Amino acid sequence: MRRHQKKRKPMAEINVVPYIDVMLVLLVIFMITAPMLQQGVEIDLPVASAKPIEETQTEPLIVEVDAGGNYFLSINQPPNVNLSTKELMIKTAAYMRRNPDAQVLVRGDKDVPYGKVVSAMVKLKDAGVPKVGLMTQSGEEQ
Repeated sequence: MRRHQKKRKPMAEINVVPYIDVMLVLLVIFMITAPMLQQGVEIDLPVASAKPIEETQTEPLIVEVDAGGNYFLSINQPPNVNLSTKELMIKTAAYMRRNPDAQVLVRGDKDVPYGKVVSAMVKLKDAGVPKVGLMTQSGEEQ
């Protein structure tokens, strides 16, 4: 007598096509939403050829002056609140007490009057900032 041998069923294969479709849809969603997540003040930097500054472990304090001459302060987050000169000095002085070795940079729009940028630098010096740097856009980024 011959024993009946069971036929082996082929192993079930995983259909990966639906997973690929889902991944492509997620990729498109992220590609569309990522540029919308960037926030900040629209600043059109002047162009200059300068060497980049060395990065430090402490996040730099960035004071931005937009085309309207309004001041914004960026500490570890995009600036979104317009500050008066008094508020700018108070917040800068408090930050410098906690981080005395922090870099302080001024980002001025190229269309802002020069006096507004200089005024920001003077206020930063009055707040106890030892050195103030200016941010520019390199000629290659135009």
